[in-house]
Amino acid sequence: MQDVPESGDWLTPAEAARLAGLRFPKRRTEVRLARWTAKLALAASLGLDDDAGTLAGIELRAAATGAPAAFLGDEPAPVAVSLTDRADWAVCVVAPVDLAVGCDLELVEPRSDAFVRDWLTPAEQDLVFGVAPGEDQQVLANLVWSAKESALKALQTGLRRDTRSVEVDVVERAGHERWARLRVRAEEGLTFPGWWRRYGDFVLTCAAGADCDPPVSLEDPPRLAGATPSHSWLY
Repeated sequence: MQDVPESGDWLTPAEAARLAGLRFPKRRTEVRLARWTAKLALAASLGLDDDAGTLAGIELRAAATGAPAAFLGDEPAPVAVSLTDRADWAVCVVAPVDLAVGCDLELVEPRSDAFVRDWLTPAEQDLVFGVAPGEDQQVLANLVWSAKESALKALQTGLRRDTRSVEVDVVERAGHERWARLRVRAEEGLTFPGWWRRYGDFVLTCAAGADCDPPVSLEDPPRLAGATPSHSWLY
């Protein structure tokens, strides 16, 4: 995928106005990266060109729930979409319009025992603390947290909802070189099957409202473990 251009001719007027209203340069950079990645992913999945004029006709708007919704001009796009960004990387997952979907990208970084106890369920705590302190424990803590975020996005609540109201089951552990399965159960009985994978310093998760095949990258080879930001996925 192309890197984010300096020009703003690929933005809609509403997107350009929102960026201009952001006070901090870092936040503007993050929003530009996320929007650029999303527009490229949507264009590719919908069979559209990726020139500036076409991308300027694609817009991500906030639904009533706060979740992103894709539009082509003033018409809703026939897809579901989820966005995530972390540490100068962005990921966009595009799915069929009738499929609830969420994705989340996290750095594999230390999480305190207090964080694990405050935000994870007892079963998830047992999973994380059942591994000796070190990188494997860090991977598990961030994997569980990321999968929670993915499921909460699929539920269209985000972190407005108690993170302990959804519980992650890491079905497969070997996610370093391939996609591995996970499952998230919500307290009301809903189940969100999903996938996870390790990319360098990151762990990426996806969760959906029904069983799906693993995500398919729009880039070949994927660049998430590389040095240049902007990454997109088709799920």
